[in-house]
Amino acid sequence: MKKSIRAIASLAVALVAFSQQALAVVYPLPPANSRLTGENLEITIPQDSKLPLEAFAAQYQMGLSNMLEANPGVDVYLPQAGSKLIIPHQLILPDAPREGIVINSAEMRLYYYPKGTKTVVVLPIGIGELGKDTPVDWTTTVQRKKAGPTWTPTKKMHEEYAARGETLPEVFPAGPDNPMGLYALYIGRLYAIHGTNANFGIGLRVSHGCVRLRADDIKWLFDNVPVGTRVQFIDQPVKATVEPDGSRYVEIHNPLSTTEEEFKSRAPVPINLTPAVSKIIADASVNQAIVDQALKARSGMPVKINGAAEEAPMQPVVPESAGTVAPNQTLPANAAEQNGNAAPINQAQPANNGAAPIDQAQPAPVEPAQPAPAPVEPAQPVDGNSGS
Repeated sequence: MKKSIRAIASLAVALVAFSQQALAVVYPLPPANSRLTGENLEITIPQDSKLPLEAFAAQYQMGLSNMLEANPGVDVYLPQAGSKLIIPHQLILPDAPREGIVINSAEMRLYYYPKGTKTVVVLPIGIGELGKDTPVDWTTTVQRKKAGPTWTPTKKMHEEYAARGETLPEVFPAGPDNPMGLYALYIGRLYAIHGTNANFGIGLRVSHGCVRLRADDIKWLFDNVPVGTRVQFIDQPVKATVEPDGSRYVEIHNPLSTTEEEFKSRAPVPINLTPAVSKIIADASVNQAIVDQALKARSGMPVKINGAAEEAPMQPVVPESAGTVAPNQTLPANAAEQNGNAAPINQAQPANNGAAPIDQAQPAPVEPAQPAPAPVEPAQPVDGNSGS
């Protein structure tokens, strides 16, 4: 009973602390000796649904990579009416300080730990294309913020588009058609966390190295994240935790390819386990058959790997708002045309984030997982000469 009261109190704190926001998924922060939080949801696709998977991903604050991992074989263009979808809202917090912003490119999620709230806000992101990777193993700060950013493509970008028979304006003015969206948080010297005019790319490798969010999510960050906030980039496709009751969990995401050969291959990208993860799964209480199955499935959801008693984790707060592709396969350009606004789904607390029109100039390869190690500062400066 006491645990239930504490859970309800934590949820109430989260609701009060973030009553001004409409779309972010807010989780109660688990104790320092725990990293498991949230609860997976299962929804039924309405019989009359004609919506693509992106619409359901946006409705429940997921990226496409999260949905594809949790629902292998789902049709990305038109999920089958009447079928079930798992919404992977349960997660293991990254192995990183619970401070400021933590960006785990491997799972394509941004974690924000607001001071004094005992909560964590989790948002899906789009990251850099192969060869234009988002940084990893880098800690910086939010150095400035800008509403209405402009984008000036580099000479190299003009050459890339020209090779595809496309042209780019010399400067994209501020506004809804700007690939950087309507708001930007500038980090370091050459990167930004910004919006997008192509929601279909959230949860995919689509940018020139920057971090993209849906319009409402970047607006929320812009309004709530102060300049000077710590930002840490990490690369953790496999997360593991030992919970206070002795339960052990792993959460495994499909790593991103690091070469063109891997990108084009249908074979799974190899998974490398860190010493910390290896130590957790090597315990005598662990069922190695379950571990092997989890490594094969790569569902992006926490899997209990030992026999300790399991207590259901707290469910994230998802306030209401108004309003089959293989991992290495490239989406055809006309996928964007099938994007639409998400309608309410059979679930009590959806976050209804409608999909925006997509900029066809940005191809969107579907590859949900971890980027290759990249130089911290490639040759695309932001805000005026930025990759988006």
